[in-house]
Amino acid sequence: MKKTVLSKEYAGKLYEQIYDYILDRIRRGEWKPHERLPSIRSLAMEFNVHRLTVCKAYQLLKNNGIVESKEKSGYYVRPNGIFSTDSMQDPIISAYVHDSHLSEIHQVHAEYVLSKSVLDPNLLPNLYFSEYVKQVFDLYPKMLGIYFTPQGDQELRDALCGYFTDCHRFHLSADELLITCGSLEAMDLVARALVKPRDVVMLERPTYSTAIDIFRKQGATIVPVEIHPYGYDLEQVEKLMQAYKPRLFYLNPTFQSPTGYIVPAEQRKRLVELAERYHCLLLEDDPYRDIYFGIEPPLPLFAYDTEGWVIYLRSFSKYIAPGLGIAIVACRPSIMNYLIKAKLLSDSGTPLVNQKIFLHYFFSERLQQHMEKLRTALMVRKDIAEHELSATDWEWNSPAGGFNLWVKLPETVDIERLLSMCIMQSITFVPGAICDPLKEYKSWIRLSYSYLNEQQLREGTQRLVELADGGSSSSKKQ
Repeated sequence: MKKTVLSKEYAGKLYEQIYDYILDRIRRGEWKPHERLPSIRSLAMEFNVHRLTVCKAYQLLKNNGIVESKEKSGYYVRPNGIFSTDSMQDPIISAYVHDSHLSEIHQVHAEYVLSKSVLDPNLLPNLYFSEYVKQVFDLYPKMLGIYFTPQGDQELRDALCGYFTDCHRFHLSADELLITCGSLEAMDLVARALVKPRDVVMLERPTYSTAIDIFRKQGATIVPVEIHPYGYDLEQVEKLMQAYKPRLFYLNPTFQSPTGYIVPAEQRKRLVELAERYHCLLLEDDPYRDIYFGIEPPLPLFAYDTEGWVIYLRSFSKYIAPGLGIAIVACRPSIMNYLIKAKLLSDSGTPLVNQKIFLHYFFSERLQQHMEKLRTALMVRKDIAEHELSATDWEWNSPAGGFNLWVKLPETVDIERLLSMCIMQSITFVPGAICDPLKEYKSWIRLSYSYLNEQQLREGTQRLVELADGGSSSSKKQ
């Protein structure tokens, strides 16, 4: 019985779909190492396609080291081929085996955590928060018995609409907001709902390493876009959009992770215009907007979008209430429908208790006043870290906000060796290579100054500098 591979919902070419079908059956163990695969003729009949289409799929499998051909015999599953180094360049294969490198570092127990771009819990008004939780349960005594909706609490979405309109000049309705369990869920929903295998996704270089993991897991083809202290080279961005026709561009234009760079307002407007011209969605991740050390950053890209090409992702987990895990996605209804369907496949909605607590906590006058104190405390920590680094020949641009320093060490320092030495001394940081889609930036590291208290930050940075000085190639030669 014949079957048709091509589907209107599947963007891949015929031979790519057959490739994915064969690869999936090998991955699941249905076709085992050394086993002979179906002939080109039989697969062509089964899928109702030309033999050359099947031949092209087999050739791609062979080039990626998944199968091998034997003269006058056919194609066979290559032993240990599916996880070979060469085959990892294929987006579908990397989707099967890619790990989260950042989470591996976060799992290391250390005294001096310079790797976590999260807030020191002692900087939050914890006693006030505790009192507010009790008040919220008094306001909603039946809250624990109410099932939550997939899109999020209506009262919270209404309040956020007013907040975004007043602060960021957004024009949206509550139906254009989705409440998620943190930014990672939001990013994963976008990837699962809108990105198909081999879709092109543009990522900043360097970028938030988990974004690389999420889109590779989805099977996307990653195209890097260089980010600089001045923003992007927009001519390069336009050429990439012309050449690759990307489905999506993930960007973090405000206190970018890991660099701390800010994309200027004029570039933001131009990016929205390019997105509309080349039909490329922009996924704007904005987790550090309120953490500025001087003037407020430019308006989000979403403020300039009138045609629905920007998806705005705002996490409040970084500095408001990490334990509540609240993030929002703002987008137009045509995209929102896909995201809600994707969320229903993972859960039935973000817990109502968290949403109600966040609603009354975030919009309280006390918390809004606390934000200024929080910015001051983090600026002090940034200054401490930079002071400890000032005696070195390391290079970095001092950020105007956010949680991180993006630091270039001398090429004589082996970053992997340094990380191993630091872990042994109870210190962690993020090596730059995992923030790079091309896995380069071998001399760079991301240092987060937000998690440790002032004394720990000072000691941890001093010890890191000492270990780096002792671990350089020049030191080893002496």
